[in-house]
Order: sequence, then structure tokens, then C-alpha cells
Amino acid sequence: MLSKSSARLFFIGGTTFFSLTFLALTWDTVSQVPERSNAHEMNESVTRGHDIWNDNNCMGCHTILGEGAYYAPELTKVVERRGEPWIRVFLKDPQAMFPGRRKMVQYNFTEDQITDLIEFFKWIQNIDANGFPPEPDLAPKVQNAMVSDPSVAGATSGTAHVMPEMMKTICISCHAVGGKGGKVGPALDDVAQRYSRTELDRWLADPQGVKPGTGMPDLKLSDEVRRELVEYLLNLNGGGNQ
Repeated sequence: MLSKSSARLFFIGGTTFFSLTFLALTWDTVSQVPERSNAHEMNESVTRGHDIWNDNNCMGCHTILGEGAYYAPELTKVVERRGEPWIRVFLKDPQAMFPGRRKMVQYNFTEDQITDLIEFFKWIQNIDANGFPPEPDLAPKVQNAMVSDPSVAGATSGTAHVMPEMMKTICISCHAVGGKGGKVGPALDDVAQRYSRTELDRWLADPQGVKPGTGMPDLKLSDEVRRELVEYLLNLNGGGNQ
């Protein structure tokens, strides 16, 4: 059994040790906050995007960094998962993207507001959150990668076709190629065997006109982008109908 003097020393020593440990850990945590919180990338556009997020009560449906409601998708890594072009198309007309399913309200955001929201999402995703959120199965990791494997990109005469930028940044978010991409729409590996050049061009030009009520949105593609996509699709897995 400890004597009074020993107990006093034990108490004082233990209190001092744990107090100093607590202060050291607190200092270490606080010193890392600016870097881990991505504070150096905070700018006026990010601030405006944050205000838009709050003013429209986006957390009433979505979560960011795990905070918010769980009715709609988690958005901490949405730019990495979907890509900036896809987000722009979606925010312009969210109800056209997934007809017949749960729908996001049409807020009629301006181009500047959409840019600010995207900048806010970019800032959020660069916060060091110890790996949160875990990567979902749907995440298309091919958005910024060139597909050069003929079994994935497809080609005639054994020459791989480079995946068009529109395919990498928007189409792949809903469709899969070579097992990589989204699952909202059908996989595109055998599309050349099912549709001709004319049919693909008509579909990309006006999907709602070809099939009213389809989940495919009108992306307002230019003639050049549409031709590039059609050429790529026709050469997937060796091509098919020309």
C-alpha cells in the first residue's frame, strides 16, 4: 500500500505526464489542421459554392464528410467519381438524367453557380479525411485514363482507338466499357453489333426523340463530338455494323 507521500507523488507525476501528453497531442492536431483541411485552396468561388450548398439545404438530402441526410448520394468525392463535365450536365437538368427514379429538384442554377458548386466539391474532396469515404463499386476509375487495350477499346486491324474525352468524362459515368464504368445504362462493348452508324448518330443527337422517356439525357453534343463517339463505338471489339 502506498504511503501518503508516495500517493501524492504518483498523483502529481501521473497528472503531469498525461497533461503534457494531452497538450502535445492537441498541438500536433492543431498544427496539422491548415494542411489537412485544405485551407490554402479556399477562395471566393469555394465560399460562394458553400453558400449555395447551405442556402439550398443540400444537406437535407446529401451528405458531405458523412454529415447530412442519407436520402441522396454522398458527395465528398463526387468530382473524382463522376467528373466535372458530368456534374455540369446533371445540375443543368437533374430530372432528365434518371427519369422514373428519385429525382433531384430542378434549381435552375446559372453557369456561374454550377462552377462555384464544383469548386466547392473539389475543395471538399481534397480535405484529408483519413480515406473517407471508402471507394464505391460504381466509381469509374477510367475517367482520366487512356484505354489502349484492344480488348477494351476495340479496334479494326488490331489498332486500339483512344477513348474520346466525352466518353471518359461523361459517358463512362453511366455506361461501362470493358467492365469499367457506371451501371446506370447498358454496357457498350457490343453496341457496334446492335446498331449501325446512322442509328448511333440519331440516338446521340436526340435520344428522347428516338425513344421517348429514355433515361439517356440530351447532352447537346456538337457534330464533331458526336462523330468521334460514333466512330469509337463502331470500333469497339472489332466493330460490327457500319
